[in-house]
Amino acid sequence: MNEILPPPGASPEDRAALVAELESYRPLAQIVRKQKQNGTWGDNILGVEPSTWRVGTDGGTVSRYRRLVEFGLPAGARPFRLADRVLYRLLSRDESSELDFEFKRPAKANPELGQYARALMREGATVALAQAGQAEDPRVRGAAHRIATDVSQFLRSDLADKPFVRRGSRTVLHPEAHLPTIYSVGMVAFMPNLQRERAGFVERLATYLAKPAGKRAYAIHVGKRFAKPVFHLLGDPVVADSAGHPKDLALALHWIELLARLGMLHTSETAQRVLARLLKDCDESGVWTPKNLRTLPRSPSRLADFYFPLEADVKTPAARQADVTFRLALIAKVAGWQLEFV
Repeated sequence: MNEILPPPGASPEDRAALVAELESYRPLAQIVRKQKQNGTWGDNILGVEPSTWRVGTDGGTVSRYRRLVEFGLPAGARPFRLADRVLYRLLSRDESSELDFEFKRPAKANPELGQYARALMREGATVALAQAGQAEDPRVRGAAHRIATDVSQFLRSDLADKPFVRRGSRTVLHPEAHLPTIYSVGMVAFMPNLQRERAGFVERLATYLAKPAGKRAYAIHVGKRFAKPVFHLLGDPVVADSAGHPKDLALALHWIELLARLGMLHTSETAQRVLARLLKDCDESGVWTPKNLRTLPRSPSRLADFYFPLEADVKTPAARQADVTFRLALIAKVAGWQLEFV
């Protein structure tokens, strides 16, 4: 109703009824119930475990916030108001140690790690607020331009082709290589005015993201420790077989939508192949109907858990089909395709 149907999309009465139903929807209610009074979920912003750099099951505050946006919770709802306070504090470059959250303890012994994590938190906060419809807030715009400038300088430099150095037996990211992340790309995708203002940067970003990411293992040297590159991008993150079946369906759908919002869908051969496969599996009415759909595949990266699936109970075939069908329609609309409503 919010994303696909033409305006008005539904009567005011139908919309009010759907919002009321949504607020009592169990998966949404569970997220709201777990939010703390300081606006966070689990005192965790990025959703990673600092010692292992693996994405946890709860996803962190950025992920929970974005999931509420995906559910369609009204913008002025209390969970957003609580979370906005901490997200805007992260944008303000407040140096208070209480904003280190899950990195508070390791940051005491390794200040560089704290700075590194805080920069990632700032990117996560920026994309979350932009996706929630606050892209034109001066604080969001200011943070977005700073992030875009750092990435743009990297894309203009020689490091874009050779971003690695050796540290003993390890391959590590060059300390001055500011790679784009899944957060910073999402930030640009949800800020159309930024895209227009920095068209040259967006073009360079499209070229960079069009190349295969490769399989080279590397680490990020931060102070006394090495961190895994959980959110960083060396190119196109979507992996699929020759038939277009993606290794990570959730991430593939999310990435294809971001590319469509950026006007970059034509630049990624893998994304086009996956999209063609998904569309081929749709029936005449546009419903995604692949063969042998007994369960929805889990995401190995967990980077798009906030996004897919939104349907909690997938015991029936129709429920398992709903999310991909919706996403394909949304991608089509964002890409400017003509939709038929029946």
